Amino acid sequence: MVKLSVVIIAGNEEKNIKDCLESVKWADEIIVVDSGSSDRTRDIASGYTQKVFVKKWEGFVPAREYSVVMASNDWILSIDADERISDELKIEIKDYLQKGFDKPGYRIPRRNYFLDKVIKSCSWYPDYQLRLFNKNYARLTERKVHEGFEVNGEVGYLKNDIIHFTHQNITDTIKKINDYSYLQALEKADGKRVSAKNLILNPVAAFLNHFIGRRGFKDGIYGMMVSLIHMMTNLLTYMKTWELQNINSAKEDLNEKEK
Repeated sequence: MVKLSVVIIAGNEEKNIKDCLESVKWADEIIVVDSGSSDRTRDIASGYTQKVFVKKWEGFVPAREYSVVMASNDWILSIDADERISDELKIEIKDYLQKGFDKPGYRIPRRNYFLDKVIKSCSWYPDYQLRLFNKNYARLTERKVHEGFEVNGEVGYLKNDIIHFTHQNITDTIKKINDYSYLQALEKADGKRVSAKNLILNPVAAFLNHFIGRRGFKDGIYGMMVSLIHMMTNLLTYMKTWELQNINSAKEDLNEKEK
């Protein structure tokens, strides 16, 4: 029988971590990498596993890489603190652990919630994520946000869902938009320069793409709000990219004048 390590990165997740850990307590090993929480995240996690590690936050990729390094088993299931493994997915994974895997990695459908509603429009479902893999064949994409695992070889697909409580209230959503848009801006800052046209047209296009093109209207007001979130993220990303590009240009001009 194959043994499985579950890896989780967390920071100030006391409201989420217990339910997350409850959903994976059947695994052979649980690794929690804490970024230096000031709440009860580590205390709660310690009730489920002795392998709770504190690592200074340097970004998503270093944290996830560290979590995999600390795992003692080859097969890894990577989830976030605001995610849960459904009972059906647990049974499906345990069946694979019993009979063995025939591929180096598997994508898992993710059921995303906005407030209290499952969103199936806006490309939010099935939202396949590569989360189950043999670490000897896997690597992380080098991104500051929306990073993910890749494997060498053919990828399989599981049938049952990871449950993702991604936006539980509007206040936390706005904070997440602010954080993620900054990371996306850092990725874009060295690329094509942002113009006034980008600031006006791109956010509008993002809304129409999600609400009309990706049929957000089918989820009613929830789909409209999700589409607006994508629009706001897009707007903030381009505004922050413009800011970074112009700050950098101003600094370069100043340096040239001082020479």
